[in-house]
Amino acid sequence: MRLAVIGLIIGLLIGGLAGYVTRPQSAEIKLPGVTIEITGKGPAHGGDAVTSGQMQHIGLFAAIGAVAGLAVGFLAGRARG
Repeated sequence: MRLAVIGLIIGLLIGGLAGYVTRPQSAEIKLPGVTIEITGKGPAHGGDAVTSGQMQHIGLFAAIGAVAGLAVGFLAGRARG
């Protein structure tokens, strides 16, 4: 069980980092009642604010990494003992 939790945490961190590094290039304009988001091709460059679409991208990658890490940790725990 400990290996599953460790795998979950490591997978979450690696997935979140991969999502942040590969987040799409995007700009967001917020007006009262209207939010416009424009997404370009290629990964975003550092220093820009993270938009809601980019947060969804990062969250999706983090969730996939967490599930993969949990599975690997669970399998490693079963093989170990």
